[in-house]
Amino acid sequence: MKIAELEGRSVLILGLGQEGRSSWAFLRAAFPEARLGVADQFPLEQLPAETQALLRDDRRVQAHLGPDYLASVNDYDVIVRSPGIPLCQPALQQAARAGRTITSQTALFFANFAGTVVGITGTKGKSTTASLARAILQKKYPGVQLIGNIGAPALDWLPRLKPDGIVVYELSSHQLEGLACSPHIAVLLNIVPEHLDYYASFEQYAAAKACITRAQTKRDFLIYDADHETPRRIAAASRATRLGLSLEGGQPAGAFLAGDHIVFRPNGGPVENVVAVRDVPLLGRFNLMNVAAAVAVGKVLEVPNAPIAEAVRQFQPLEHRLEWVGVFGGVTYYNDSIATVPEATIGALDALGPSVETLLLGGTDRRLDFSGLAARIAQSNVKTLILFPATGARIWQTVESQQPEVAARLRHFFVDTMEDAVALARQHTAPGRICLLSPASPSFGLFRDYRERGDRFKQLLRG
Repeated sequence: MKIAELEGRSVLILGLGQEGRSSWAFLRAAFPEARLGVADQFPLEQLPAETQALLRDDRRVQAHLGPDYLASVNDYDVIVRSPGIPLCQPALQQAARAGRTITSQTALFFANFAGTVVGITGTKGKSTTASLARAILQKKYPGVQLIGNIGAPALDWLPRLKPDGIVVYELSSHQLEGLACSPHIAVLLNIVPEHLDYYASFEQYAAAKACITRAQTKRDFLIYDADHETPRRIAAASRATRLGLSLEGGQPAGAFLAGDHIVFRPNGGPVENVVAVRDVPLLGRFNLMNVAAAVAVGKVLEVPNAPIAEAVRQFQPLEHRLEWVGVFGGVTYYNDSIATVPEATIGALDALGPSVETLLLGGTDRRLDFSGLAARIAQSNVKTLILFPATGARIWQTVESQQPEVAARLRHFFVDTMEDAVALARQHTAPGRICLLSPASPSFGLFRDYRERGDRFKQLLRG
């Protein structure tokens, strides 16, 4: 939907998180006199102070707040849905059947930006891949911007972008759900179970991710993880030109690990060495897949090999992602708070190796399977588990039931605060060993998000 098509139509912004507030600001700037509606499940007094101030200052906005916030959807022509509000909500389904237009900030951006979008999704690795892809592209296109789930909301950028500009857009499953348009260059990393408190099944979650390529044509590009079944299956159904990523073997076209280099093979072309593995400044074999994806983006947009390699060498690892915190009392501490699924924690254990002695685990329960993590702990030298609610108890139960001999040798502690967790880590980790915060679970409940969790861990260690 073009922005001009909203002229004279009533618009409801559904959800007042960061993206919802961005949509509100954008539409108010575009239509200063329009009567906009906003709706959120929280009552006024529970909204952030900045949101309350916006509601006080905008006299032409109609607020629908509290438990009945969805009752207003049929009163508007267009509903701009924020991420995290499921399309399967009965009120939204009814509104769609009644002829209301349901859109999103992501859909509005795609419909109104004439430049090149590099869209990146997957369960883990999105932010690292997006940031590295931007760093590579900046070697040739200095104006490229990083937006979406990692950067500023897309509509914040739309008025400032040149018509022929390039954006790297990190896309969550919530932003992709129901999307009828796709980026020119789509990057699909591996997909593993997550957000199962939101989606009815893993298949539904994967289907939302698949929207990144659903509207692509043969003139577009899909860069995908060819080592795992789910992205392979999605790629097989895509009409885009496909470029595979692999750490396990060569690809007919794409970026892959060959000996001691990440290489690229264009369609019908020879293999080119792009960057040496020794020059990758990121811990963990799994990060080589993220580098390969970013390399492929650079090659599609014709960045020469030397600048690509230079961008990789210069790249600074992102915060909360296997972040080295420091050595305190002879113990080395790592902050991997972004690890919100067990597969990410397994990757962290693989990256840091046998020196990990203490592991901080647990958080919000999204019905994930911890059996693989329990098996990996059994193969490690971990001696102490420090466990946060609610999944800490489930993780320990999984270890006890599947690895009873391992459970017998492990110390384990249940904690409710990061203060207690850090105190126990100091007490039970020997000098020369590693303590790793890699929770295998989201952070909501005890912490606002993974950033607050990781920051608190670091503050206590450095304080």
